[in-house]
Amino acid sequence: MAEACIADCLGAGARAVLVEVTEARGSTPRGTDARMVVRDDLCAGTIGGGQLEFYAIDAARAMLREGRAAQTLDVPLGPHLGQCCGGHVRLALTLIDAALRRKLIVSEVRRAARLPEIYVLGLGHTGRALARALALLPFNTRLIDDRAEVFGDLPEVCVKSLLADPAEAVAQAAPGAAFVILTHSHALDYRLAEAALRRGDAAYTGMIGSATKRARFEAHFLKSGGTRAMLAHFTCPIGGGVSADKRPEIIAHLTAGELIRVFAGARITPSP
Repeated sequence: MAEACIADCLGAGARAVLVEVTEARGSTPRGTDARMVVRDDLCAGTIGGGQLEFYAIDAARAMLREGRAAQTLDVPLGPHLGQCCGGHVRLALTLIDAALRRKLIVSEVRRAARLPEIYVLGLGHTGRALARALALLPFNTRLIDDRAEVFGDLPEVCVKSLLADPAEAVAQAAPGAAFVILTHSHALDYRLAEAALRRGDAAYTGMIGSATKRARFEAHFLKSGGTRAMLAHFTCPIGGGVSADKRPEIIAHLTAGELIRVFAGARITPSP
């Protein structure tokens, strides 16, 4: 089954069916926020995967073949479907016409605009690994560096900015953004972390490093007028300091987990 984003499935002239979860009772893979778009050759989005999703895809493609405009499926998630959730799902399947296509495109644009903004400041080995990890997640990821040569072979979904001074990105970010700081310079890391903390509205400010690097930054920050209250919202080292494995990919995925927890509403205890 080919994969795509929903926007890919909504191309002009493409015949497609919208599948939406309109009711979810008991234990179900997804709730009523779930939807997918099904074409003969592509599927995008998910209603939870597994046999439920295969069943919906088959039903949607049958609609395309038969020219039906809509149908409703009431699906108990039991042994007959090969799922053991035990809940019940109602699905609405709708053939996408021009009006619904426009509505879905607007909805996707608005949904994307509401996604959390993550600023990856520095694209060395760990920054690049983090960019690839975040590209799979529902974030607006922005990649910032002052070196042109580091932007090759990075996910297209990420926004890339070459800035002589990456602090410009920190200053221009919207309230509630997250800043992950891992540049090629300790001095630049300190300056970016200070700028992010002094904003007072960042959802997350994290810096690659060690306990020693954190201690040196804290001493500098407090001497320059920062406060312990500000430092309570500072994470260093990123990745929780939970693993002795310092490979870039490991640190990147642990950091991605921290960001998921922040934007899911879970509290992260800053690293000591």
